[in-house]
Amino acid sequence: MSEIHVGPRSQRNRRKKNLTLGLIIASTVLFVLAIVFVVIFAIRNAPPSTPTNTNTDASNQTTVTDTTDTDEEDDTVKPISFATISVTGDILTHTNVINAAKITETGEYVFDPFFAHVKPYISAADYAVTNLEVTLAGTENGRTYTGYPRFNSPDSLATGLKNAGFDMAMTANNHCYDTGLTGLHRTLQILTENGLDTLGTVSNVETKKYVVKEINDIKIGMISYTFETGDAYPDRPSINGLLTSENSVGLINSFDYKQLDKFYAELEENLSNMKADGAEATVLYIHWGNEYQLSPASSQKEIAQKICDLGIDVIVGGHPHVIQPMDLLESTVDENHKTICLFSCGNFISNQRRNLMNLKTGHTEDGIMFSFSFTKYSDGTVALEQVDAIPTWVWLHKVNGQNVYSILPLDQGIEDWKAAFSLDDVNLNHATESYQRTMALIEEGLMKSKNHLEAEKLARLAAYETKE
Repeated sequence: MSEIHVGPRSQRNRRKKNLTLGLIIASTVLFVLAIVFVVIFAIRNAPPSTPTNTNTDASNQTTVTDTTDTDEEDDTVKPISFATISVTGDILTHTNVINAAKITETGEYVFDPFFAHVKPYISAADYAVTNLEVTLAGTENGRTYTGYPRFNSPDSLATGLKNAGFDMAMTANNHCYDTGLTGLHRTLQILTENGLDTLGTVSNVETKKYVVKEINDIKIGMISYTFETGDAYPDRPSINGLLTSENSVGLINSFDYKQLDKFYAELEENLSNMKADGAEATVLYIHWGNEYQLSPASSQKEIAQKICDLGIDVIVGGHPHVIQPMDLLESTVDENHKTICLFSCGNFISNQRRNLMNLKTGHTEDGIMFSFSFTKYSDGTVALEQVDAIPTWVWLHKVNGQNVYSILPLDQGIEDWKAAFSLDDVNLNHATESYQRTMALIEEGLMKSKNHLEAEKLARLAAYETKE
């Protein structure tokens, strides 16, 4: 009789059942995993679809939209570029100024220190212009460097102007012919070699009398004129009492106070040509008026009004060697046009000190950095929108026993002029008086111009918004 072993066999059966159950579960898991793998593979290899925006919370998703047929162009008119031009007054290198630039040890002439304090302002402008009221005729053939009455300055003056940040030197003034035709030609040559544009005189009669300069995608037409003196020989102007040579005819932009209609006709033709060359705004630099007069002469006012009527945007004057007022002129032929006119920028640098002048007020020591800005809109409109002025004062002092002429920017943004410029109390007082003299002359016209331009800008923007 066989033995019956109940315990161990039952355990074996239970183990068998457990093994079978485990195989079933494992098979099921593998099957599920296989399905998941197939689904993932299908998703990853499916062709891309175009997503649609079904979530209104844009901050929580990035929406890609097919804009091939549905996008519309943005018709909003807005400013797209700006161009600021800065203009300063007369550069007059009297003999004492030339001597102050001379380095005793080397015999070189270095003018850079004179512009050290104003360099940041000049360089900040998109385009900086000054009136070079001297010639650069060199020292060949026995010539020497001279001041008044026949100015001939070292070539390094051009280098100093370029290093200070200037882009253009105006050369149409009553001293442009001080060293004759040779000096006129050589001045243009030296300025060009130093990377400076020129305006007002040319070396060839075929050269245009104006420039259209593209500044930050805005094309600005500029032209410069000076007055003639003395009786004109047939078609030969007299500049500062010097009758120009036959070979000089057509090389100097000049006008005769006795023949203003001729001047206006020529200016109108040049203005038309500027616009044909793409000019979107226009500026006239003009040498005019009476020396040392704090108010513009009647002839200046007459000419300025006519220039306004011709449609020029900005007039910048020089020659009186003192600041003259600023004004906002209204066209008599176009009610929508106005012209900003600064009748005189004064002296940027000179030796016209109050103790040496018949005019003892100090005005000949005063100058200005006059700036104006054009804005271009996306619809192609170009408008004059800003104007500003920073008075300057020529501080004559000594450094290591040598005279230095420092042009100081009398900027109200500088908290402490005394510390900024190392002034003593006496010269701080002189600088303060200079600022007050200049602002007394220009503040009314400056604020009038600023307010007008701001109002025009707001009206322009409002009109654009209405169109939208």
